[in-house]
Amino acid sequence: MIVAEHLSKYFGAAKAVDDISFTVQEGENFVFLGTSGCGKTTTLRMINRLIEPSAGSISVRGENVLNQQPEKLRRSIGYVLQHNGLFPHYTVAENIAVVPALLGMPVQQIRRRTEELLEKLRLPPAKYMNAYPAQLSGGQQQRVGIARALAADPPLLLMDEPFGALDTISRTAIRKELSELDEFKRKTILLVTHDVQEAFALAHKICLMDRGKIVQLGTPADLLFRPATPFVSAFLEQEKMQLSLKSVRLEALWNYLPDAGSAAPPYPANISGNTTLWDALEMVYTQSDQPLFLPGPAGEQGRLKQAGPAELLAAGAQWSKQQAATAPLSPPTNHA
Repeated sequence: MIVAEHLSKYFGAAKAVDDISFTVQEGENFVFLGTSGCGKTTTLRMINRLIEPSAGSISVRGENVLNQQPEKLRRSIGYVLQHNGLFPHYTVAENIAVVPALLGMPVQQIRRRTEELLEKLRLPPAKYMNAYPAQLSGGQQQRVGIARALAADPPLLLMDEPFGALDTISRTAIRKELSELDEFKRKTILLVTHDVQEAFALAHKICLMDRGKIVQLGTPADLLFRPATPFVSAFLEQEKMQLSLKSVRLEALWNYLPDAGSAAPPYPANISGNTTLWDALEMVYTQSDQPLFLPGPAGEQGRLKQAGPAELLAAGAQWSKQQAATAPLSPPTNHA
């Protein structure tokens, strides 16, 4: 989907991005993570040519972005800004319609698409279509900004600190809603954040940057259990316990959980293997006194594993120990 090779950006003598290479697969959630000034936003903005690279190349679906007209390129890519970027004198519907109108989409089709997106983003069209940005809360404005980025149904979505201006409760709620939205599940998404929890919650791959270079690129579990450098370990250290629980899914714990046996109720399968260990623990502690029962993966149909709080914690500890024991320290890389 996206291939960046030896990409650099200089501002005078300062190297904002310094000879990095990476590949983003179609349908992947790819997160640039790092502290302020590490080069993550500059990298994102070079993809849609809001910033021109000093050296290197970027291709999207096999075509070099430098060979495309910037305006045409940007209309084919959704873009969500931290501060929503809504036009204050446009209604919600008019803001969402900007790119579809530029692309020549019929008026009725734009209206249907606008209503569809507002419904999905929990903004009832009858109430919000004709509202102006100043009449909305920060969270509602950000939802409209997301709807605008999705309006033309682009295959690629760039998100630059999309939840950074929101309070913690709003940020967590919107992030959870978006992760479950079908519109997001069928797109390639590149997201910039300095929030470690956000990165681990949303990413298939994380690109951790420092001083314009890629320090480590891999899955959340790679960074957590196979840190490439002391910098990676230190960057995640304060949140390591919570991240550990959020990075492993129950399907990975299958071999460490006990068989349910006769403890299983008549209709036992009550949790998915795609559930994170964190979410599973939250379920057993807050929703029920009964243990969870995990159905078997491919080749293990008919078998069940019991997943009460003690079993889940023990399985998580065994899995983490196994990861640490079998994974050698990998060197830092600037290449995917």
